[in-house]
Amino acid sequence: MLNTKSLLITGGTGSFGKAFVKTILARYPKIQRMVVYSRDELKQYEMAQTFSTDEFPAMRYFIGDVRDAGRLRRACEGIDTVIHAAALKQVPAAEYNPFEFINTNIMGAQNLVEACLDTDVKNVVALSTDKAAAPINLYGATKLCSDKLFTAANNIRGKRDIRFSVVRYGNVMGSRGSVVPFFLERRQTEVLPITDPQMTRFNISLQEGVDMVLWALENAQGGEIFVPKIPSYRITDVAKAISPTSEYPIVGIRPGEKIHEEMITASDSPTTVDIGRYFAILPVAGDHSVESYCEAHGAHPVPNGYAYNSGTNDEFLTVEQIRKLIQQHVDPEFTV
Repeated sequence: MLNTKSLLITGGTGSFGKAFVKTILARYPKIQRMVVYSRDELKQYEMAQTFSTDEFPAMRYFIGDVRDAGRLRRACEGIDTVIHAAALKQVPAAEYNPFEFINTNIMGAQNLVEACLDTDVKNVVALSTDKAAAPINLYGATKLCSDKLFTAANNIRGKRDIRFSVVRYGNVMGSRGSVVPFFLERRQTEVLPITDPQMTRFNISLQEGVDMVLWALENAQGGEIFVPKIPSYRITDVAKAISPTSEYPIVGIRPGEKIHEEMITASDSPTTVDIGRYFAILPVAGDHSVESYCEAHGAHPVPNGYAYNSGTNDEFLTVEQIRKLIQQHVDPEFTV
């Protein structure tokens, strides 16, 4: 699919970006160009030690910020496919610095939409988060707004051969700033702070997230928000999996946090369809009706009022399963 393409990934030096680039170079060795777009020269330098332009001639490193519309447009020239992974994402930081998140997550998204419409980009997939569903914090609100910008962009493409879609998933195991590496670091102290003993989260591996984006590139019609069917975990089980003999003081949830996360709300159910491995939330305004989409893609509508919530999920990871996933995706040397 991508062997003859030129691909750009915004925020390409992040956890997802590095995993995505590694996968693309392994699966599509004939890709014409792979452009990593980000604003941190040090991270680009470090990434280039692993994916050098000598060993991988398709690689390009493009310094720029998604807030800079002109620079972003220049980066999109000659590009077929764009993955939008650039974002500010720390919940407490968003509460303290709200407009910085608006500038990057919302204005940056619109800058990318316009850059893609102004060039010859054919396919755009943007990364979202479970916090964008019924958001209670500013980070989630900015990502919901970003999702709407990308899905609505299909309405203004005119005769251009381009489609925009979104993938939304839960906590990535082992990603920077997430609970697993935090607990792994803290277990030497034998004190693992728990925000709330009832807290649950969705869980997905970095590679599953990469594979989902590749699936969306091949299957999206434009306007969908794709949601994976993934398990949940209890925060207490994560603590037990990492350090079963530690103390677990309850410290309270941080500003803007939920006890349980959602990826599909009951209000989304009238426009949500089940397509097998994934759900698709269809745009309220656009070319797709639920009936026509189901007929074309072998999908079926979800029940009215259906909500996909980490606390009421059908599948929960056990303590032993969490340990195996940590060994597989975070630290191969991990033992209890």
